Formats: sequence, structure tokens, C-alpha cells
Amino acid sequence: MIRVIVADDHAVVRHGLRQLLETAPDIEVVAVAADGEEAVALVGEHLPDVVLMDLAMPVTNGIEATRRIVSGHPDVRVVILTSFGDEARILEALDAGARGYLLKHLEPDALIDAVRAVDAGEAPLDPRAGRVLLDRQRARSAVTDLSQREREVLTLVTEGLANKQVARRLGISERTVKAHLTNVFQRIKVTDRVQAAIWAREHLR
Repeated sequence: MIRVIVADDHAVVRHGLRQLLETAPDIEVVAVAADGEEAVALVGEHLPDVVLMDLAMPVTNGIEATRRIVSGHPDVRVVILTSFGDEARILEALDAGARGYLLKHLEPDALIDAVRAVDAGEAPLDPRAGRVLLDRQRARSAVTDLSQREREVLTLVTEGLANKQVARRLGISERTVKAHLTNVFQRIKVTDRVQAAIWAREHLR
């Protein structure tokens, strides 16, 4: 039996999720929580297999609750179930330790399948969350592919230096700076210095 806790600040949603999940013969909802703080406490009390966690909740939000649950109970698998599909929240939730990220528009049967999947060690992801993760992986690969000199050039461009100033700072020719930038643009898939600077601020740390 898969033991589940549902955390959502809307009573109707909590009730609906409980009724839905308990139509499955292999799933038991052992508790429901109205906020993140309550979710953390209930996890400590019941030690469920899976937590379905909303993000926007009072007292303690879903991100912080997930972080605390995963830190204190690493065997408990948290799946985010939310209406928010923006990149920042997806990455923040997964970085906090969530094993999956689902949007509330999914079909009821798909939610039951997702609970079973995460209990089996899989990572159920809404397609939007999957794309965000793929984009981040590609960005990390691009960072790894940059040479040390290309990183130096890109860092100085991010500081607002013109090619001539970059060349002077690094003791190389302006033509070499342009060649490095051309390679950088191709690797990180941008077309100009502004886009490159924005990319560097996000990925070069």
C-alpha cells in the first residue's frame, strides 16, 4: 500500500484529491495538510511514502516544506502538484529535493499513475518541467564546453567592456576577442553580446 499525505491550502482540493487517490486499491491517504508547516509535522508523525505538495500555501510554502521534509526524511518522496509552471518555481522545487513536478490540469488517472511512479523510484514530470530541466542540462553542458579564455572574454563582456577593452585587459588582439566571441555565440546558441551577457549572468558563477 502506498501511503500518501496531501498538502494544499484549499479544502475543496484536499478533499477532491483524497477521494480521487483512494479510488486506487493500492493507495491510502493517511493525512491532509492545509499549509507547509502542517505538512512537515504530519510527515514526521506518519512517515508516508509520498507527499503531494502544493507550492503557494500559508505559514510555510511548498518549497520550504519540501526542503525540510527531504532533509529530515530522505526516504519520503515529495511530488509538487501546483498550477504554477514557470521556470523559476520548477527549478526551485526540484533543487529543494522534489522527486516530481506536476501541474493541476493533468488527468485524474495520470495523477494516480504519477503517485505509483514516484513510489517506484521514477520522477514524474509535467512536459513543461521536463523542458526546463533539459534546457538547464544543455546550459551546463555549454558552460563545460567553454574554454578558460572564452569564459574570461565572456565575463568581461558581461561587465560591459567593448572588444577593444577586453583585448587590452587580456593582452590579446581585438581579432582574437572577436574569434572567441564567435565561438561562444555558437556554443551557447545566442546571436549578440546582449544575449550572451544575459546567458552568462545566469550560468557563469
